Amino acid sequence: MAGENSIVIIGAGMGGLSAAVLLAAHGLPVTIVERMAHPGGKLRTVDVGGYAIDAGPTVFTHRPVFERLFADAGARLDDHLTLVQSDRLARHAWADGSTLDLWADHARSRDAVAQFAGPAEAEGWTRFQAEAARIFRALETRFMESPAMGPLGLTLKYAPFHLHEMFAINPFATLWGALGNYFRDPRLRQLYGRYATYTGADPFQATATLMLIAHLEARGVWLVDGGMHEVARQMAALATRLGAKFHYNAHVSEILVRNGRAAGVKLASGEEIPAGDVLSNSDISAIADGRFGPAASRAVTGVKPHERSLSALVTLMTAEASGFEMDRHNVFFSTDYAAEFRQIFGERRLPVEPSIYICAQDRGITPPPPGLERFQLIVNAPPTGDGQPPTDEEMAQCQTATLAILARCGLNLKPHGMHPVGPKMFEALFPSSGGALYGRASHGWQASFRRPGSKTKLPGLWVASGSAHPGAGVPMAALSGRLASAAILKARASTRTFLPMATAGGMSTPKATAETMG
Repeated sequence: MAGENSIVIIGAGMGGLSAAVLLAAHGLPVTIVERMAHPGGKLRTVDVGGYAIDAGPTVFTHRPVFERLFADAGARLDDHLTLVQSDRLARHAWADGSTLDLWADHARSRDAVAQFAGPAEAEGWTRFQAEAARIFRALETRFMESPAMGPLGLTLKYAPFHLHEMFAINPFATLWGALGNYFRDPRLRQLYGRYATYTGADPFQATATLMLIAHLEARGVWLVDGGMHEVARQMAALATRLGAKFHYNAHVSEILVRNGRAAGVKLASGEEIPAGDVLSNSDISAIADGRFGPAASRAVTGVKPHERSLSALVTLMTAEASGFEMDRHNVFFSTDYAAEFRQIFGERRLPVEPSIYICAQDRGITPPPPGLERFQLIVNAPPTGDGQPPTDEEMAQCQTATLAILARCGLNLKPHGMHPVGPKMFEALFPSSGGALYGRASHGWQASFRRPGSKTKLPGLWVASGSAHPGAGVPMAALSGRLASAAILKARASTRTFLPMATAGGMSTPKATAETMG
C-alpha cells in the first residue's frame, strides 16, 4: 500500500474504525496498524474463566451516528448488528434501600420520579429534561458535528440571531450547582451528577453543559447482541470489505516525517509503511510525549496530569447474584458524593466509599442464566497509572468496600472468577494517558475548546479519538473519526483527484463532498 494516495491509521479504536470505514468507502487505500490482537481499542473483551466479558464501554446510545456511518459506506446498520432498545435506561439504588428506575418512556420516568421523591421533584425533573434537550439541540450540529473551534468560532455559529441559544448551554456554571435549580432531593442530584463521569469529570467541577448527556441517554439506550465489542468487530469487517487492510499485533514506533510532512509509519519490527497521510487514533498525549518519535511530538499539545479525566478500577467478574433484581445497567450510590470525588481528584486515591456501576451483561435481552453470570463493576479512580497508581492492596481494599456497599443495597455477589484492571494497566494499554479513560476532564468552560481538532501542526498528520474533539464516549469517538476523514478528504480535494467511492456491495458511486461527511 505504498504511494501518496494511501492512508495509515494508527489504532483500531472507535475513532480509527470510523475513519477507516469512511475513507475506504471513498476508494482510498487504507492500512490500519493496531498493537492489540483485535479491533476496538477500549471496546474489548477479557476472558475470565472461559467467559468473554466486555471490558470497556457498555452503553450504546446515539444510534443515528452509526446508522449514518454504515449508510455512507453503502450498508445498513441493522444488517450488521442486532440492537434491542431497552425499556429501562438504568436501575439506581441507595444504601437506605430506595431504588429508582429511569425509562425510555418519558412519562413513565416522570411518574417514577414522582413516586420516588414527590410531585415537586417530578416537576423539577421535567424542567431539567427540557433544559438538557435544549442544550443538546444547541450544540449537536454547531459544535459536536462540526470541526473543532474556539469560543469566537462558536459564537459566530450563533450570530447574529441565535446568541441566546449559545448562552443557554450554561457553560459557566458547574453541573452540581445547576442541578440544585431542579432538584432538592439529594439522591436525584447525585443521580444526575453522575452523568459528568460519562466524560470522566467531577460533577462538582464539570460544566453544566454536560446536562446534555441526560437527554442523549433519554433518546434511547440499545443492547447489543454479542456485547459492545461486536460493534468494533462489525465496523472492522465493513472496512475490510471496502478494501482496508488491518495489521494486528503491530506496534508503531515512529511517525515518519519527510520534507516537513508526515509520510508514513515505522513499526517496531523495522518495517516502514509509506503513506500520503497518517491518522493517529491514540491518546493525543502519546504523540506529544514522543512515543511516535521526536519529529511528530510537536504536532499536538498533550494533557497535563492535573488536567486528566477519571480512570477506573474495573473488576470483571463471574459470580452468582442474589437479593437484588438487577437490569443490564445498574448504579449503586455512595452516601457522601463530595467526599468520593474529593478523594479521587484532590487526594489522588481510590475512594473509601465508592459509587459502583454494574453492567450485568447477561441481562436485558434474555432472562439471566441460572448460576454464574458475567459482570463488569466500575469504580471511579484517579488517573495516576504513570505516577503513583493504587497498589494491589489498595485495590483489594476497594473491592472489599465495593462488595460491602452492594450488600447494604441488598445485592449479594458470590464471585467465582475475578479480573481487576486499574489505572496502571490502563496506562499500559493506552500509553501516556496515565490511565485516564476520557482524555481531558471537562472541568471549566474552556475544557471542550482545548481538545484538539482533526488537523495537527504537522502537515499530513491527523488525530481522531476520545481525547480529541468532540469528546469522549463511543458515539463522540465515532464522530471524531468522521470529522478526521472529512478533513483529510477536504485537504486532498484541493490538491488531487480521488478514486470513486466504493459501496459495500462493490459498486461505485460519485464521490461525496467533504461537506456531506460532516
